[in-house]
Amino acid sequence: MTPVLDSLAAVGRAVIGACRATGALALFALSGLSHLVRPPFYGRMFLRALLDIGYFSLPVVALTALFTGMVLALQSYTGFARFSAEGAVASVVVLSVTRELGPVLAGLMVAGRVGAAMAAELGTMRVTDQIDALTTLSTNPMKYLVAPRLLAATVALPLLVVVADILGVLGGYIIGTLKLGFNASEYLAHTMDFVQTQDVVSGLAKAAVFGFLIALMGCFRGYNSRGGAQGVGAATTAAVVSASILILAFDYVLTELFFSR
Repeated sequence: MTPVLDSLAAVGRAVIGACRATGALALFALSGLSHLVRPPFYGRMFLRALLDIGYFSLPVVALTALFTGMVLALQSYTGFARFSAEGAVASVVVLSVTRELGPVLAGLMVAGRVGAAMAAELGTMRVTDQIDALTTLSTNPMKYLVAPRLLAATVALPLLVVVADILGVLGGYIIGTLKLGFNASEYLAHTMDFVQTQDVVSGLAKAAVFGFLIALMGCFRGYNSRGGAQGVGAATTAAVVSASILILAFDYVLTELFFSR
């Protein structure tokens, strides 16, 4: 009976720990959101975060989207050729990029770059007592460090996804016309005929949610890191992993919400 009881105890501890972590994360998110609607607002920190998240993430997001569109066109053509349905390549590329691949891949790229940077920066500030110093200077750390990053990521990621959508479709267009032999005007006509406003809007809505999740996990892990340099490293890894998992989980939830009808 002892091994069984030990197993049940371990499961119970894991469930309790998960509930505590979820509750702490929810309170952290609510606190960050509340500071967005209460003055003062640190515009310089917001612009700095917006530049770091949006502008400096542009190259990696753009290259990822471009090559994803190229690969998607090639793979779609190979599969549809078995059913003599090569003409559907353009519609598959534009719908896949705008609905799913654009926001998801952009979110994962930004999570790897920005989420880790946020966790490392705030974690270093925590272990070197800089966050406590802000409190002694009558500056709320949540308002100064967390709230601007949450807003900046929520705004920046949809802008990145707009670029990713355009370049992803462009990548499919390049491969379709130069390698697969599609007529350029017909390819563009198929693209415009199949894409709808809802497809683009749903992708941008997903991107806003993903941006918030990336900033939330990066700030949460860094803000609550402990244990010196080793703790900062663990917080950085946890921020990227948890943000990536949440992106994929919320992608399913939002897809079910937008396209279940």
